[in-house]
Amino acid sequence: MPDGTAELQTPTTDGEVAALAASIDAGDFADLELGAKIVGPRGPEVQTSLSNAGGIFADITSYVACPDGMEVCDPANAPEGTIYTYVHIVYPGEDMDPTTGAGAGTDDVDVETASAFMMTRPSFGFTGRAGFSKAEAEVAIGENNNLVITCGEDGNLTWTINAGDGGDEWEDAEPLTFYWQSVLPPAGPAESYAIKANDVTATGEGPYPAVDDTATNACTAIPTGS
Repeated sequence: MPDGTAELQTPTTDGEVAALAASIDAGDFADLELGAKIVGPRGPEVQTSLSNAGGIFADITSYVACPDGMEVCDPANAPEGTIYTYVHIVYPGEDMDPTTGAGAGTDDVDVETASAFMMTRPSFGFTGRAGFSKAEAEVAIGENNNLVITCGEDGNLTWTINAGDGGDEWEDAEPLTFYWQSVLPPAGPAESYAIKANDVTATGEGPYPAVDDTATNACTAIPTGS
């Protein structure tokens, strides 16, 4: 879309109406000003893959950053009220970088269409702010892409990718960067993220906060249906 906003086309089914009601105003990753990354047990980034029994469907590089101006991001010493930005760079298929994800070589799954990136657990501490790289989405899917962020019934987040009129599919070798913000720091990598590609779901690890049912989760305040 010309203004870069992500929204559904006019809903025509009950499911589309529900998705529209639950959608979150998407921010642009390019507008974020981030500080230092948290250095966890695997260093400043978690590099892994999203897979199932059929093979590897995506490489994913994730990190968590403190706000701009923080030269060291240490949750143990961070000021009260610090907002943590969880960033996920997802490459359908293989990113061909031997230092990341599945490593060198071509994966055995050719991703012709990927339709969603999602969390498989509740977004504990979610502030209500989430988004993606709109420049990357325009390159991968087209300027009329409809990339919508919604909350699931379990309090998790889903980024749904629609090509839109005259658009292309999100497929092999087209990285997209997604982000969400939380008042909670990561407790470590956990099996908590997934991609829907070629009509199947593949899962994998990424930075994830500790389970805290008392923490803020903006998803619980957003309707999931009509």
